[in-house]
Amino acid sequence: MTAAPSAAGVLLPGFEGTELPEWLRARLSNGLAGVCLFATNVASTAQLLELTDAIRAASPHAVIAIDEEGGDVTRLFQAVGSPYPGAAILGRLDDLSLTRAVAERVGVQLRAVGVTLNFAPDADINSSDDNPVIGTRSFGADPARVARHTAAWIEALQSTGVAASAKHFPGHGDTATDSHLALPVVDLSLAELRSRELVPFEAAIAAGTRTIMTSHILLPQLDHVPATFSTRILGELLRGELGFTGVIVSDALDMRGASGTSGIPDAAVRALGAGCDLLCIGTANTDAQLGEIEAAIAAATSDGRLDPARLTDALARVRELGAAGAGVLADAHGAHPDPEPEFDLDRTISAFDVAPAAPVLLDDHLLVHLETAANIAVGVGSWGAAAAGAPVIVLREGDPLPASGPQLVLIGRDNHRRDWTRAVIDAARARDPRTLVVDMGWPAADRRYADVASFGASRHVGQALLRWLSGARVEGARP
Repeated sequence: MTAAPSAAGVLLPGFEGTELPEWLRARLSNGLAGVCLFATNVASTAQLLELTDAIRAASPHAVIAIDEEGGDVTRLFQAVGSPYPGAAILGRLDDLSLTRAVAERVGVQLRAVGVTLNFAPDADINSSDDNPVIGTRSFGADPARVARHTAAWIEALQSTGVAASAKHFPGHGDTATDSHLALPVVDLSLAELRSRELVPFEAAIAAGTRTIMTSHILLPQLDHVPATFSTRILGELLRGELGFTGVIVSDALDMRGASGTSGIPDAAVRALGAGCDLLCIGTANTDAQLGEIEAAIAAATSDGRLDPARLTDALARVRELGAAGAGVLADAHGAHPDPEPEFDLDRTISAFDVAPAAPVLLDDHLLVHLETAANIAVGVGSWGAAAAGAPVIVLREGDPLPASGPQLVLIGRDNHRRDWTRAVIDAARARDPRTLVVDMGWPAADRRYADVASFGASRHVGQALLRWLSGARVEGARP
């Protein structure tokens, strides 16, 4: 086996479009590890199944991965909003049977459309209210609670045959920086990590997670390079101390926290050398780009920068993952996806946090979405009351408030984190104290900009919010 073909066996690119490109078909036939699917690759269930069939025809053992977290981060339902309550709500309800039910349904749906690896659950502890990329993707801020729901999610998902991926090791929750855009710094000691961030990953390993995804974060008290490139963090800590023997997956290497200064080919070499086995490349990769990455890996094995034994080890782990996925799909091929799941809206409402002095909803009101840019992990999609079918007015930065008259119900995500959303809320309240403010993200601890906090913005949570609003209006009092 030559170095260049071997390098293909650890690469997991994304691509544009709803059909398999010929260049990607050829690379799959020549040993590419697999593909990662995104919302732009999904038009319908039937189309997605045709796409994954084409991938398997080119490479029967291809790893077919996706991000389907069962909440705000969705690829299957990005256009219409997810029918699941999401991790933050599951953590607040703290009902492991419900968490397992959600994960199992996600797994059944993914298996039926040909997906073998799900980049979920999010095992991060959201210890910072200002975290711009984790938030409601986390089961909460308490290590023990996050740990038990992470384990339950993994066990239920993998019971369907779809592999799980606990992310983002060693923990992306205590940062106010999005690693898609810059390099976050988590200045914690190893002792602090062991007492908090690592607890859910220990539970994930005990639950048998097939893969763990790294984070592009810098932990200066452990190493001078980001976790994805750190043998100290991946080798000594994850493999050595925690005893993880599965596949280590890099977070996407096109993120600025990984390749912003060095480029993707160099980042791929460094990630492999540090201990990553499967390299997520990005969302819209090209034939030429993969060629450059393979050439960089081949050159590094030739000149001694990358130990060929490290590449051989990674290839073996990825092949085993791909073979296991192929077996599951062979058993499930031809099965029809379950009908869209339905979860109890009243249970979800019970996870809402409603301020004691929240204004009562009046019959004459307007629903206003504060349309902020979603983080790259969530992506642009349908959310909240609009996803649930309610008519809403969309307000973007710089837009004026609707004319005075009806009561305004301002619905946003992470309202406290942006100057313009705070200003809009302050202005609306100053004009009309009856203004009701809903935060469908992760609110600040003081709840100043959240009369109602729903801890999720999926279509399911939007439906729950509409039911709550209906009860508030009909009964003339806060539920």
